[in-house]
Amino acid sequence: MSQKRLAVIGATGSIGRATLDVCRRFPEEFDVRALAVRSNIEELKKLVDEFKPKYVVIYDDVAASNFALYDESVKVLVGHEGLMQLIDEGMDHIVFASSGTEAIAALSASLDRKIEVSLANKESLIVAGPWIMEKASLADPLRPIDSEHNAVWQCLLGEDLNEIEEIILTASGGPFLHSSYEEMKLATPSRALKHPTWSMGSKITVDSATLLNKGFEVIEASYLFALPIEKINAVVQPDSLAHGCVRFSDGSVKMFLSEPDMRIPISFALSYPKRLKIGHLFHRLAITEKWKLDFLRLDENKFPCYSLARRALQMGNAYPPIIVGADEVAVEAFVKGKISIVDIFPLLEKVLLSYNGPSNLNGLEEAISLVEFGRRIARELCRLFSERR
Repeated sequence: MSQKRLAVIGATGSIGRATLDVCRRFPEEFDVRALAVRSNIEELKKLVDEFKPKYVVIYDDVAASNFALYDESVKVLVGHEGLMQLIDEGMDHIVFASSGTEAIAALSASLDRKIEVSLANKESLIVAGPWIMEKASLADPLRPIDSEHNAVWQCLLGEDLNEIEEIILTASGGPFLHSSYEEMKLATPSRALKHPTWSMGSKITVDSATLLNKGFEVIEASYLFALPIEKINAVVQPDSLAHGCVRFSDGSVKMFLSEPDMRIPISFALSYPKRLKIGHLFHRLAITEKWKLDFLRLDENKFPCYSLARRALQMGNAYPPIIVGADEVAVEAFVKGKISIVDIFPLLEKVLLSYNGPSNLNGLEEAISLVEFGRRIARELCRLFSERR
């Protein structure tokens, strides 16, 4: 059996590291042919020493020059052009695990070339969903890695999509599940960055604290599964054992349960349609021990960012890219102590309402330009919010 030639974009992030751990445990299945990072060359050096890839892509020019001096046996590709070049280097499967919008063009090109794609990059679908999903094949779909979307995907295998009544995503509730508004208002960035379940980067961790991340995931699910947003909802499942549910027209419900470990959805995406034998790595869920599942209603008054993301998609496909750009700026301002976490919602709402262009776009370039519009307006508002503190 031949190995699958694999590229991991965002190799030093949490999803990238989990992906490489799966590859580490199944060397007969995967040949890690390429690794892509922004600038973390110290971590990249360790990965190159271990996996011996033929290519690395480094976005930062200076970091790329420094790495080239470290190992001349690896071909160093630089920046956006390097990422696009990588697509034509014979990859069988590409994992998009980076954050931000910079890999959208490479994702689109990979699908055009019929390369298998696993996706954990939220911004790609939120910004470019209408155009990306046109390229995804039903026979070999774009494989979602996010635990919630992967769970729904697995629940839907073999099912008639016309019989879906509702998709239900789950949220842990984040670090402020049991906090009051006043406690959230005074919360420090360090408090917001203490997620109760997952170890993630600061941006997505703050988005999880405001539950904007769950609103983003609703938008993703709408595009991934070609369903109106009215058929997609979210509940809080504090133990993070239930990752997604699907309710069908006959009244039945499928639920996907697993330990909260990203290697489970990643391994399925990499090896689909088969499963890798990784069950021994986790505590086995015993019905009598752990399956006492609590589901709580998501409090949209306390976490208005969730509803705002839903509203953005309902307003038209121009609005999700705007909220993506604005949120990047707002989260950075919060982490730097310039605004409160409860300022993020009114700031994002003001940015959305400031847009007076067409509500639905004709192409990807327009969508990407609106990400920058969201950033620009958010920067202006952050200064005002910061002055009021």
